[in-house]
Amino acid sequence: MKTHRILALVLTCALTGDLFADDNWPQFRGPTGRGHTDATNVPKSWDPSKIIWKADLQGTGQSSPVVWGDQIFLTGASDDGTERYVMAYSKKDGSPLWSETVASDSPEEIHAMNSRATPSCATDGKNVVAFFGPAGIHCFTTSGEKRWSVDLGIFAGSWGIAASPIIMDGKVIQNCDSMGESRLVALNIEDGTTVWSTPREEKPRGGWSTPVLIDTGERKELVLNGEFGVRGYDPESGKELWFCEGFNGRGAPMPDYADGKLFVVNGKPGDTYCVKPGGSGNVTSSHRLWNSSRKGGRDLPSPVVVDGYLFVTSMSGIATCYDAETGKAFYTERLVDPGAVEIAAAPLVANGLIYLQTVKGGDVVVIRPGKELDIVSVNSLGDRAKDETFRATITPTGGQLLIRSGTTLYAIRG
Repeated sequence: MKTHRILALVLTCALTGDLFADDNWPQFRGPTGRGHTDATNVPKSWDPSKIIWKADLQGTGQSSPVVWGDQIFLTGASDDGTERYVMAYSKKDGSPLWSETVASDSPEEIHAMNSRATPSCATDGKNVVAFFGPAGIHCFTTSGEKRWSVDLGIFAGSWGIAASPIIMDGKVIQNCDSMGESRLVALNIEDGTTVWSTPREEKPRGGWSTPVLIDTGERKELVLNGEFGVRGYDPESGKELWFCEGFNGRGAPMPDYADGKLFVVNGKPGDTYCVKPGGSGNVTSSHRLWNSSRKGGRDLPSPVVVDGYLFVTSMSGIATCYDAETGKAFYTERLVDPGAVEIAAAPLVANGLIYLQTVKGGDVVVIRPGKELDIVSVNSLGDRAKDETFRATITPTGGQLLIRSGTTLYAIRG
């Protein structure tokens, strides 16, 4: 695909300005890391006739589409894991713009539900950063020219990795949790040199959660979930500021941040809880505002807060809606038929609605938050998608929805 480089460069120069700013989705779960969009032109319902294009991807993976201007950035991996791919596609028609290959001499073990290309890219309109765990972290220009690569360690364990990089203030922030040495690191976006590196205690499991930057009004904090609970860090120095204990292990779901509060769940069964950020040291007794029983099993997508309602669902499709202020549960309901499908991807919030996608077939359930379960629509990609697996999050851009399976990228317009 290197023959497409000149076209990609022209597109990059033309489209990285303010003209497309509202449509950019520069990292996993969007500009804020919360999976919320202010766009009002996001489709609320569709059927297979609304697929405007689809693209066959190089390799397989679970990274979510990241968008800047007309370019969509994704990653993939060969079946044996010896090659990793960083790819750019056109948002207009899904045509390939460029692709670069990263070699991996010692492919890592992964869980059956994971892939070797699960972390999403991050971009600032000039750089594209892709993380592949033991295969390193790599920076390219948005036209596909290699800038730098850094080896971040071996990432011990049999689970694989999933934490995505984020870019802020000239730094690339990367969660490097593993079953061995674990740390949170910041790299200089210009050359990949280490700005700071902070040890973490999250060793029993792999590194799956992505940090989210919040502004408390008094200071900015990097918030990162983990095996033992949620922690806040100073984004400039990497110093750990505070820690709040969780209720069980497997710290994959990203917390949501709304109305000055953090809403947290862990991947194993356990209570949902609410934390006031700020403070110093172990703030479990002083800053954990409430915790509430959660039913529905393990491996949760990230929680979301919409209009004062906290919505949490399990992989098995059992959802609970809470009062975000008090933790009172309004209902616990099954969204899908028992045993028929699973839900893995973090939700999208658009138009005041919650978008959840099934793993098998990629059906999207759209829910209006409230005191009772209100399913607005259930949307299908058609027969071709029935045998595909969908674990990436949905990306909204320019009135389209980008939906990625392991091997295919779909563009939907309502």
